[in-house]
Amino acid sequence: MKPARIPDNFISPHHWGQLPWGEYYREALEEQLRPWLGKMFGFHLLKIGSLSGELDTRACAISHQVNVGMQGSQLQVKADPLQLPFASKSIDACLLAHTLPWCPDPHGLLREADRVLIDDGWLIISSFNPISLLGLGKTLPFLRKRVPYNSRMFTPVRQYDWLALLNYEVLYKRGFQVLPWHKQGGKMLSTHLPALGCMHVIVARKRTLPLTLNPLKNRKANSPIRSAVGATRQYREGVKPSHPADSRHPQE
Repeated sequence: MKPARIPDNFISPHHWGQLPWGEYYREALEEQLRPWLGKMFGFHLLKIGSLSGELDTRACAISHQVNVGMQGSQLQVKADPLQLPFASKSIDACLLAHTLPWCPDPHGLLREADRVLIDDGWLIISSFNPISLLGLGKTLPFLRKRVPYNSRMFTPVRQYDWLALLNYEVLYKRGFQVLPWHKQGGKMLSTHLPALGCMHVIVARKRTLPLTLNPLKNRKANSPIRSAVGATRQYREGVKPSHPADSRHPQE
């Protein structure tokens, strides 16, 4: 498997309009996110990357929404996504709309988003699917250096593994836009063959492990000790062992 981290030798698009059929992608992604945005509550929504900042997230109940990235027309904070200028556990939801495909260090970006997210915070990731008609374009030499074929296309299964390592629970995963050049994306095909969708979205929540001890382990530790068998002897705590002479039979 190729490493996810690569040198920064390409420039990510600053607008959805820079992608072929980019407006179709943006509208399809907003339609997928709309039902989930209404379920998110909190104080701060962080939209990482210029493409994330252009998405319509007014359906989200989180009113304070901040767009952060290196370049773009709708950014409020100009900063490197790999070094977010926010305190740990201060953000309620993070949106990574096609930020991973053009990131030189996807693992570092996910760790940084995990750092600023509160416990049970929301993480939304969208990306291109390599097993799709769009992914086939990467096999053509004259398209490899063009947008969006110059991006990294990670399989959904690989992204699930990354989230599992960070202890995230995937609540929603969906492939869509099977036909990238069609405004509806091939609605019938997207309904029955979502795995072949050119785009993929993941909605996950950050989970924490309970700090209480496992009651099964306590029960096992306090279990009574069985009586000795044969030549071995075991004594319970607090019971004084008898003298070996006491166990002898009286002499006749």
